[in-house]
Amino acid sequence: MSSHGTLYNQTSESPSPVATWKGSVSTQRSESHKRNLFLQSLYEEEQKQKIGKDNRNADLPDDIGDKDIVESLENDVQFWTDFSKAHYHPQSLYEINGLWMDVEGFDNYGMGKDVFSESFRGEEMTERLRFFIEECDHVQGIQCVVDDSGGFSSVAVDFLQNIADEFTNTPVLLYTVRDPGSSMSSRSRKRNISRDLHDAISFAKLSPFCKLIVPVGLPSLSGSKVSTNLHVNDKKPFHSSSIYAAALHTLSLPFRMDTLAPAATSGSSLGALDINSIAQMLSGHLRQNMVATLDATMPAPAIGEPAQEQLLSKLQSLTPETSENMEDVHSVETLVIHGALKSGEQRASLSEVQQAISAAYEQASLRPRFCNLSAVTCPLPIPLPFPSIFSENVGCSGQLLSNPSPNSSSKGPLDVHSIPMAARLRSSSAVLPFLSSRLENLRKFGIQYGAIGGELMNSWGFGKEELEDMGETLSNMVRNLDPYSDVTSDSD
Repeated sequence: MSSHGTLYNQTSESPSPVATWKGSVSTQRSESHKRNLFLQSLYEEEQKQKIGKDNRNADLPDDIGDKDIVESLENDVQFWTDFSKAHYHPQSLYEINGLWMDVEGFDNYGMGKDVFSESFRGEEMTERLRFFIEECDHVQGIQCVVDDSGGFSSVAVDFLQNIADEFTNTPVLLYTVRDPGSSMSSRSRKRNISRDLHDAISFAKLSPFCKLIVPVGLPSLSGSKVSTNLHVNDKKPFHSSSIYAAALHTLSLPFRMDTLAPAATSGSSLGALDINSIAQMLSGHLRQNMVATLDATMPAPAIGEPAQEQLLSKLQSLTPETSENMEDVHSVETLVIHGALKSGEQRASLSEVQQAISAAYEQASLRPRFCNLSAVTCPLPIPLPFPSIFSENVGCSGQLLSNPSPNSSSKGPLDVHSIPMAARLRSSSAVLPFLSSRLENLRKFGIQYGAIGGELMNSWGFGKEELEDMGETLSNMVRNLDPYSDVTSDSD
């Protein structure tokens, strides 16, 4: 159906109006998205392997090289499929059809409220997950990454509720992620209030369906301490997503290690844990806090550096609205180190990593109540589609150079082949500002009598009782971290 309601004959090779239609005809046609040089080179390589001979793509220049491909990636990437080289199982992807809007229009909780339940979408999405779970010998948990900045947040709530109902004893580790552009303030007060209410409701509705939730996504990566040795363009999701993906990849290493006896180590890995163990470690101590922060350093400094350059001091938050200077004697953390360097390009052994981290905690002015260490000797590889985000003082093995080449442009996968990486999940009161702002906004704009966002909440399908329940959820999170806060129950 076109924009004028024209019906097309689906049996013909090309769209043609049904004979009974006498009105005007309008055809809506969009250009196909052209493959960039990277995808063209992958396609050519795949075709060559299939037929066993050179079947060069006519659209690919004869003198194309890796440098040209890197430049194409920097300039032409629009979607994640533009740089993905993975082969996906047919059950891995699910496309939501029938939504007559673009991503920009799908920008709040209310827009996605009924998407999951309409038609057979919910069952089709759950069936895809069920397929992979049935293929597993043992399910240690589900690691879920959700863009909670728009309508997909409410889709995820319904999906996670289905998971909780069907896979009752399976723990869920949830990362709520967003790109820098989603945090930009609008000139419209109404739009800013809608954004504040969305953030509060999204977090309150998602959290009951997971064992541990980790908010991820700074308003600006380029201006953060995480980018000390990086050149990041916040307008390019290609850049920012690579940093978050590297951190999440590092944190998932303990889940993928071979499980040994508690005190045992293999030659290349240390500290294997499953999802439930990490969630229980961080959320099951004194305060029952289920909200963790994510810190990372990229690339990680060598563990043999002087005290002021120690790895722990270089870990910087990737969680928004956290407090850097809040002391917390009850904090609990798990640290993962990925291919640490001893000095120069020399890799550190697992025992050297253990000794260095133990010494760093002993010298720290404030230590966590408990810390777990996991480590692997292999570094994080930097493959060809990785963006050129490294500064001139990063060497080919990720070592930090004391005398970098002057006036050097950003380095990419042709210059840096691998890097050491460190990431940490931490349960502490540092996340209090994040939680408090969402609670305050929900009360001020949604719950209070005559709240300015009351009409908007009604349009999203929320009544006063459900809003108060969400306020209670956020209040409990704040009280778990600060029992002496002046937060009172909404029911009170």
